[in-house]
Amino acid sequence: MKNTEQHNKRTRLSQRVLKNYELYLFLLPAVVLIFCFHYLPIYGVQIAFKNFTLAKGIWGSPWVGLDQFFRFFRAFQSRVVITNTLILSVYGILVGFPLPIVLALMMNTMGSQKFKRSLQTITYMPYFISVVVLVSMINLYLAPTGLYGQIARAFGVEPVNILNFPEAFRHVYVWSGVWQGMGWSSIIYMAALSSVDPAMYEAATIDGANKFQKIVHIDLPSIAPTCIILLILSAGGILSVGFEKAFLLQNSLNLSRSEVINTYVYKVGLQQAQYSFSTAVGLFNNIINFAILNIVNFIARKVGETSLF
Repeated sequence: MKNTEQHNKRTRLSQRVLKNYELYLFLLPAVVLIFCFHYLPIYGVQIAFKNFTLAKGIWGSPWVGLDQFFRFFRAFQSRVVITNTLILSVYGILVGFPLPIVLALMMNTMGSQKFKRSLQTITYMPYFISVVVLVSMINLYLAPTGLYGQIARAFGVEPVNILNFPEAFRHVYVWSGVWQGMGWSSIIYMAALSSVDPAMYEAATIDGANKFQKIVHIDLPSIAPTCIILLILSAGGILSVGFEKAFLLQNSLNLSRSEVINTYVYKVGLQQAQYSFSTAVGLFNNIINFAILNIVNFIARKVGETSLF
């Protein structure tokens, strides 16, 4: 009986695949891409538990267990890079997560559709600026000879190079990211707000509710599940601060605040050829992110009954 049911399930599955083969063909490139760049590299994770050398290869290198992980925890840089990564990530979430919601709520209350579309286009255009161009813009604007320098001289202040101060790095990194991604992130919330029944706004208007009360009692509850899902995803990458911008904004003077796990792995792994050590640090980073993702998802499911899984 059980074998018959399994055979019937396989038959129905094959029939659905053949019936909708065009859709599966569209899906095939994404599956191949994910398999090649996310699953095949898992084979190399064993380097983290070996003393890997290019001459001996992965299979020929001797096992060392957790020695590479203990070496990282004993290194004096470990505390610095973990602290910098956490501060940048938490700072970015605290600032970058609510602002797109505020922007979406503001645009949703606008009466003029033409002005609303224009504002939305202007706010999400910076998202398409590459990281290299963005960092070049930051260096030009914040240089003593740039826009900042001209404004400072106009007020009788002698300008300095802001990026040479470690205290300024975090603010520059986070707020430039907010400027670049706020408009693009607000599109998701705008899409969620578009599904709200207009009759709810009409009923609230009849009851005498103002715009703020409509936002609090209609808009926010409507986009709450979307907000929770995106917050879970943001928390799951709390130790994955972007490598490109952090590395490009680094200099010898702000290194105490700009050195994060990804830049540290790059320098140790590629520049110093310590492949096993850098793989162990990267694996530690991913394990922590995975654990935080599950913890936040569990809390969200218990508290608000909305979760990824």
